[in-house]
Amino acid sequence: MLPAAPGGRGLTPEQRARRSVARALAEAGLVEVLSYPFVGEADLDALGLPDEDVRRTTLRLANPLADDRPFLRADLLSTLLETARRNVSRGLPDVAVFEIGLVTRPTPGTPAPPQLPVGVRPSDDDLAALVSAVPDQPRHVAGVLTGRAVPAGWWGDGRAADWTDALDAARLVAERAGAEVVVRADSGTMPWHPGRCAALALADGAVVGHAGELHPKVVEALGLPARAVAFELDLGALIAAGGSVPVVAEPVSAFPAAKEDFAFVVDADVTADAVHAAVVAGAGPLLEDARLFDVFTGEQVGEGKKSLAYSVRLRAADRTLTADDVRAVREGVVAAATERVGAVLRG
Repeated sequence: MLPAAPGGRGLTPEQRARRSVARALAEAGLVEVLSYPFVGEADLDALGLPDEDVRRTTLRLANPLADDRPFLRADLLSTLLETARRNVSRGLPDVAVFEIGLVTRPTPGTPAPPQLPVGVRPSDDDLAALVSAVPDQPRHVAGVLTGRAVPAGWWGDGRAADWTDALDAARLVAERAGAEVVVRADSGTMPWHPGRCAALALADGAVVGHAGELHPKVVEALGLPARAVAFELDLGALIAAGGSVPVVAEPVSAFPAAKEDFAFVVDADVTADAVHAAVVAGAGPLLEDARLFDVFTGEQVGEGKKSLAYSVRLRAADRTLTADDVRAVREGVVAAATERVGAVLRG
């Protein structure tokens, strides 16, 4: 009789995080797909990758399934965009798909693995040489959205997918992975649009991915609808960053909240994230939440300017806030915004 198998220990934290990310993207309306991890020069050329791009450093298969795709992908978008293109070419222009999978990142100059004899146990040095020859295979998550994010119907014309949808999906991934990311404007190396792309970075500054609109040349080369958007993140790095920060439950205050709104006029090149950081710094420990709820440009704020409006919620854990408390916070927020980003409180 065979011995009974021991009870399982359940999913690892990384597996739970991956499932949570996949579930969240599916709930957001994206469909999970799986694509073959094989690419060719034509796929990389369609993305407009320059010759020196690390994504062109690929691993060639000794016996590929297809002669025109002999390499293992170094990023997910190179194969996921082909899946989106195939759907569009079959009359389905409204596409929202995502994939979680491994990419292969070989290191140039790595020696080839040794050819070991059969029937003989490899030495420790042989095993070490085999391990060192295996390239890095980080796990990424990527998504592509084309056409309409909200379909047309009796309720109206619907809404086309834009770069904000891609950025929201990327933020959702980071949130479910438990990692805090900083979003900043990015010049957008291919395949990204140079003016409609954001880079997502960890607290230490390490960039873990991009989200935004695809470059028009890439859209044209792949036959996708205009203004198609996408995102790709290093999911393994996000989970590792999130797992290192313990989740601490915050006490819930029974005292009422105070709400204040601020509208700041800043230069057009000042990011909302920089203004948000100034608001948080100026509000101090009484701040419970600060959210951007309006962006306005026009003659009223002047040429080269924009207005960013934030809703701020304040609360104390041990008392009801007084008018003096709220006034002090308001003065601190205005002072910090003025000092840090040159903001002017809009009347």
